[in-house]
Amino acid sequence: MTLSLIGAGFGRTGTKSLQTALQMLGLGRCYHMVEVFPDPKAPPFWERAFSGQPVVWDEIFAGYGATVDWPACSFYRELAEHYPHAKILLTVRSSESWWKSVSNTIFVPLALAAAKNPAEANPIERMMKALAKNVFDGNLADRDHCVRVFERHNEEVQRLIPKDRLLVYEASQGWAPLCRFLDRPLPDAPFPSENTTAEFRARIAQLIPPADRPA
Repeated sequence: MTLSLIGAGFGRTGTKSLQTALQMLGLGRCYHMVEVFPDPKAPPFWERAFSGQPVVWDEIFAGYGATVDWPACSFYRELAEHYPHAKILLTVRSSESWWKSVSNTIFVPLALAAAKNPAEANPIERMMKALAKNVFDGNLADRDHCVRVFERHNEEVQRLIPKDRLLVYEASQGWAPLCRFLDRPLPDAPFPSENTTAEFRARIAQLIPPADRPA
């Protein structure tokens, strides 16, 4: 199996719902940040990628037919070149709603990892520290900076990827545009809705030791 779809959208643009939707459409397993945590090989792989070291994409995506979310979305250009027949999906939402969501979810563990002494960090924390530095220059508390990064990324994807290979998509649009883009029949099921802010924060509470949690 090889990737037939590459998600270029940042996290908190409906990527977890999309992971389920793409699997429902028969694209095979879909890679997402949640796939990183149980795989001991994944955090060092992505840390190397964020550090600019050479990596073998077929190694991390073995058995997957699609990918969405971080960390892979940060490498959409490299993946688009490596998988030339894959379509590119850019998930978007308003900048303000994205910031509100990301600052209350993903940025919580990212900020903790970014502040960790590298000598004391575990592999997942080192990967998250590399992500925070590579994507946001480590400035996770600077709203204006992060929003500019988000908007610049979305503009770049639309500038660099040919229009006939790209779908710019909001999860609220549901099945229709996604199925047209992928030439798949409409499922007889509601479009998935997963990983709300409340659900994400509950997951964080299970993963982060109480002493490390933000007030």
